Amino acid sequence: MRLGGSAPQGGVDVLIRDIPGRAQRTFGRGEVKAKLSAGKTRLDEFYQEGAAKIRIPESFDGSMEAVLINTSGGLTGGDRLQWAMTAEPGTALTVTTQACEKIYKSDSGPATIDSELRVGAGARLDWLPQETILFDDASLNRRLDVDLAETAEFLAVEAVLLGRKAMGEAVQRGQFRDRWRVRRQGTLLHAEDVRMTGDIENLVSQTAVLGGDVAFATLLYCGPRAEALMPKVREALGASAGGASEWNGKLVARVVAPDGYALRKSLIPALRVLRENENLPKVWHL
Repeated sequence: MRLGGSAPQGGVDVLIRDIPGRAQRTFGRGEVKAKLSAGKTRLDEFYQEGAAKIRIPESFDGSMEAVLINTSGGLTGGDRLQWAMTAEPGTALTVTTQACEKIYKSDSGPATIDSELRVGAGARLDWLPQETILFDDASLNRRLDVDLAETAEFLAVEAVLLGRKAMGEAVQRGQFRDRWRVRRQGTLLHAEDVRMTGDIENLVSQTAVLGGDVAFATLLYCGPRAEALMPKVREALGASAGGASEWNGKLVARVVAPDGYALRKSLIPALRVLRENENLPKVWHL
């Protein structure tokens, strides 16, 4: 369109064209590699790009903590985050997030979060992100790939909230796909796929799914203490709607709750057991 009609002598004729807009998309990639130095876990390699930022708080016990940050404040259709964490032999690395990851309504396909974890011989990596919050009509594809050495230990938790109950939010429709693959020396140790699509409100109301609850989490521990820890984890979960099983050197616990606060009240005692009473990252404190 032309603004101002014909330009007067010495004036400027401004022509503005209607150009179809293209929504800006978030991209971020962050990488951390931890090494053993003088008996302590220290930063070896560090990389961050786009919306993916990482902070390394000061530590005094020989381990290392990495806090992942998405500076975009949330994800929607077409946004992508990629994380790569490596614990070299003999190290102890804990990875968490600064805040809950929020997945907003999407009108252009799914957001994607891809995480690749590598744990060396005699090393331990604890993957402890805060909850993922799905809003109505959100769409998320999430992938977790883990490669463990023969003597490596691995602990992971992934928790999901379907809206924020305290804010009166509910998820009626949407799409959520979560894919885990954990291998030890190339051999598949644990695999699971969660797929929730379409009428999520009706799906989670079913007794065999969540029975009407809107908060759920999976805990996974892979290591030599799995069998010994199982009864302690069951005791820590108490009367919560959840359970734990152990086989082939891994422990899996599933927990459901009516809201995020109740979910954390169940998860935190279980996580403390699995971390042998080591302090959880400060961001996890209720």
